[in-house]
Amino acid sequence: MIVLDIYKSLLLPIVFSGIKADPEQVHQQTLRLLSWLAANQENAWVSPLCQNIQHACTLQHPSLEQQLWGLTFVNPLGLAAGFDKDGIVADFWSNFGFSFAELGTVTLHPQPGNSKPRLFRLPLDQAALNRMGFNNQGAEALAKRFEGRSLIPPQIPLGINLGKSKITPLETAAEDYLDSFRLLKDCGNYFVVNVSSPNTPGLRSLQATEQLEPIFAALQQENQRDYQGQKPILVKIAPDLEWDAIAAVLKLAQAYQLDGIIATNTTIQRHSLKTEVISATGKPVAEEAGGISGAPVRQRSTDVIRFIYQQTQGNLPIIGVGGIFTAEDAWEKITAGASLLQVYTGWIYEGPWMVRRILQGLVQKVEAQGFSKISEAIGLAANPNSAE
Repeated sequence: MIVLDIYKSLLLPIVFSGIKADPEQVHQQTLRLLSWLAANQENAWVSPLCQNIQHACTLQHPSLEQQLWGLTFVNPLGLAAGFDKDGIVADFWSNFGFSFAELGTVTLHPQPGNSKPRLFRLPLDQAALNRMGFNNQGAEALAKRFEGRSLIPPQIPLGINLGKSKITPLETAAEDYLDSFRLLKDCGNYFVVNVSSPNTPGLRSLQATEQLEPIFAALQQENQRDYQGQKPILVKIAPDLEWDAIAAVLKLAQAYQLDGIIATNTTIQRHSLKTEVISATGKPVAEEAGGISGAPVRQRSTDVIRFIYQQTQGNLPIIGVGGIFTAEDAWEKITAGASLLQVYTGWIYEGPWMVRRILQGLVQKVEAQGFSKISEAIGLAANPNSAE
């Protein structure tokens, strides 16, 4: 397939070669290319390329389809927040086989993010280190980008990941999230309260229940006013929380009737990394700020998923994210308790055909179990004695 040849012969060498290409710059160039393709996919010579991408990357099978929050997910695999922060390729992600995509993280106020360089590849660990700092154009800009889209139903469900603006004091965080939600509530199919990024000072302290409660209260009060119907609201948590802290978040989420949990964000742990020095800065990885994504967070995120599923008796839907590269990785998270999955770092390493390959493997596993639907596998391995 053309898309496979392009990725193997052109993109991968650029991203991981010794020419020290800045990963963030490559990322932005990729987004610009995809945005151009999306805008020109009806063009006579662009259309065959888009069709080739679809053919190489997508797979539809009835066993993979689920209904959740009144939405249809044709398969369990979605694009995680962080890749398309400003929603510039929102209408194109289905071409790569994703059944949903999460935009953002978006903040109320536009912000440039942290100083560069702030994104690093760790090939030895199949990981990335980022300290982006919620760089985005702001909630109002995203809302304007979506003007008129209400007349054009999205091809796949779109989530919007909300973060606190850096300039907003922690004590007024609830108002910040609320104002973003008000601007964007007609744009997304579901919303995520992101209080777990390690790259905004003090943000993770909002995972404490006394800080989280006013945020949930404000959003749900606004949500219940919407005469057109409430939007599903989820919370995204860090993998570094202790079990009792996770249990406290779950109790609060249930009390405020949140619709799900995303487990998990990036980790600040460094102890298992093979990478010792970040070549772009010359500093030991242990001294570099930021969160680690990819393979190093795989097991912890799966353990957290299993714990959540057990604690909630499977009654709170989970989107599992962290270190998914293969069908086996995906199956582990589903059988631990995840209803849906998200990928980002794995997709960068494995290439755009990864989605199809994972979906093919999941179909085989569903059939091997004698199931008719993948939803029958959710929580299959989450027995009460394996939480910790």
